[in-house]
Formats: sequence, structure tokens, C-alpha cells
Amino acid sequence: MQAVTVIGIDPGSQRTGWGVVREVSGVLQLVDCGVVRTASAGKEFSDRLARIYHELSGVLARLKPEEAAIEQVFTAKNAASALKLGQARGVAVAACAAHGLSISDYEPTLVKKSLVGTGRAEKEQVAFMVQRLLNVKNANWALDTSDALAVAVCHLTVRRFAALAGK
Repeated sequence: MQAVTVIGIDPGSQRTGWGVVREVSGVLQLVDCGVVRTASAGKEFSDRLARIYHELSGVLARLKPEEAAIEQVFTAKNAASALKLGQARGVAVAACAAHGLSISDYEPTLVKKSLVGTGRAEKEQVAFMVQRLLNVKNANWALDTSDALAVAVCHLTVRRFAALAGK
């Protein structure tokens, strides 16, 4: 199987986690990861969305992943939060599409199940498994970053199984 580099994105209107993972001969390698923080982007919500777009575009231009995996919007506290989360997700999709990436969507329960074995795993359990799978000790990243890396790892797992099944 040929090497592939994937960006995983955990969208959020205040914090959008991202993580780039490369798979070479079945071995996962952490390339880079981080969080786009929008609290100081400006007073308008559109300023926050612009920051997400521009920072993700910079990451994509710098690291040049071949594919993108983005977590689907699952739940929100209320309708207004759901709309903001959906807009942040849309901006992340637009940034990836503008860079010509194929984009795959994953439900949070599938991501958790593929890494931890249960779709109701806690964020800390996901973070623990991400560190183990990427062979990273004492990671000092935010849970949003772990979630984004988990989405990338999930995508690579789904991709590997599809290749084995001949799809």
C-alpha cells in the first residue's frame, strides 16, 4: 500500500482541532497537530470563521495532505450552538475543498469505536489511544487536537479495510 497523508479536523466555533497523520506500510506517523483558537479573532462571528479558514489553509499549504477527514456535527447545547458548529464545519470543509482534497465525514461514535472499541468512549480514553497508536509519550496537546488526530486515524483505518476488501 502506498504512503498517504491525511488531515483530521474536529470543527468548533471556538477551537478547531487539526492533526496530520501519515501512514507508511501500515505504520502511523504523527506529522503535526494543533488547534485554531478563535476567541481573539474579533467581535463578529464571521471573523472567527475567517480565522478558521485562513489558519487551516495555511496548515494545508504547509503540510500538503492528500486527503481530509472531518468529524460530523453530532450534538450541541441548543439550536444556536448547532448552527455555529455547522458553520465552523462548513468553513473547514471549504478550506479542504479549496486545496483540492477529497473529504470524508465521520460520526463521532464511529471514530470512538474504531479507536477505543466503544462509541461512547470519553475524550480522555480517545486521547490515550491516539497517543498509543501514534507512539507519542506525554503529549501536551488539547483534547480538540486528540479528537482531530482520532478522526485522521479512523479514516486511515477505514481506508485500509476498504483496500483489503477490494473497494
